[in-house]
Amino acid sequence: MLVLITYDVNTGDAAGRKRLRQIARQCVNYGQRVQNSVFECLVDPAQCRVLQASLCHIMDPTRDSLRFYYLGDRYERKIEHFGAKTTYLPEEPLIL
Repeated sequence: MLVLITYDVNTGDAAGRKRLRQIARQCVNYGQRVQNSVFECLVDPAQCRVLQASLCHIMDPTRDSLRFYYLGDRYERKIEHFGAKTTYLPEEPLIL
């Protein structure tokens, strides 16, 4: 299933900047960054629960915010892209 993860981390201090880096690092392990604080992650339900638990453990719930949007398995028709950045297909190999 495709999950869109967005986050807003309070970076007013060193601890917040560290949380921001840690959250981004975890998201990179599961998906593709599509905007600064937005990731598209193609995961199965078990991976999603592990990722969600990991991110919730890192964040400070009094200062930060996480959102998970579950787009499901038929996500192709739910996404439209406009603009300069190129899009990608999450199920195809990513060549660097």
